[in-house]
Formats: sequence, structure tokens, C-alpha cells
Amino acid sequence: MKKTLLAGAISLGLIALAAGPAFAQTGDAVTTTTSTSSSVTTKISCVGTAVNAREAAIDAAMTTRTSAQNAAYSTRATALQQAYSQTTLVAVKSAVKAAWSAFSTSERAARAAWQSARNSAWATYRTAAVACKAPAGTGDGVNSSLEASGN
Repeated sequence: MKKTLLAGAISLGLIALAAGPAFAQTGDAVTTTTSTSSSVTTKISCVGTAVNAREAAIDAAMTTRTSAQNAAYSTRATALQQAYSQTTLVAVKSAVKAAWSAFSTSERAARAAWQSARNSAWATYRTAAVACKAPAGTGDGVNSSLEASGN
């Protein structure tokens, strides 16, 4: 019985809160609708700004990653070319192993830097989008799983 009364009181309180601004409004409905619409437009624009910042950060991070990968491949090609110019099998094996090891290290570093930058960009976006207080479903954060993972 107490739970039912409490639930009823809460429901009435919420209804009063929701209806309160409607009863308190003065002026014509067009002005109220326009200001509400303008507020929503501002909030959506705020999310758009957050998305633009995220995308710019992701673009820069991907450019950095591809540059690092290109450098890793170029360095590997040069190192392998030098490895196969050796005159003994031991020297060739050692140089090839070193070339691939350096390449692997460079690739891991590029991947880790990309993942860190991507995660940072998304975290910054989420914080900014929440601060915008836009209507539910305005942002595109649900699509973050489609982002290149760095594999």
C-alpha cells in the first residue's frame, strides 16, 4: 500500500513538473515553439561541432599511422636489400631477422599510437556530446564499432 501511494505521489509530482512550464508560459505558442526549436537546433549544432573535432582528430591519427607504416615498409625494404647483399649465410640470416624484428616493432608502435589516438578522440567526443545535452539519438556514437580497430 505504501509503495502504491509513493509511486502515485511520484507520478503526480512528475506530471506537475512536466505540466508546470506549460501553465506558466505567457505569450503566444509560436514564440515558445520557436525558442524550443532554436534550443534543440543549438544542441544539435553542438553535437555536430563535437563530431567535426572527433573526425579531424581521427583523420590526423590515421595520417600519422599510415606515414609510420609507410616508413616501416621502406625501412624494411632497405634493410632486406642490405641483408641479401651479405656474403655469408649467417650474416644474411642475422640481417633478415633484424629487419623483420625492426619492422614488427615499428608496426606495433604505429598500431598502438593509432588505437590510443582513436580512443582519445572518441572519449573527447563522448564528453563533448554529453555536455551538449542534445536529444537522445542525436550523436553517432553507436557507430564507433565500425571504426578501424588497428588490426
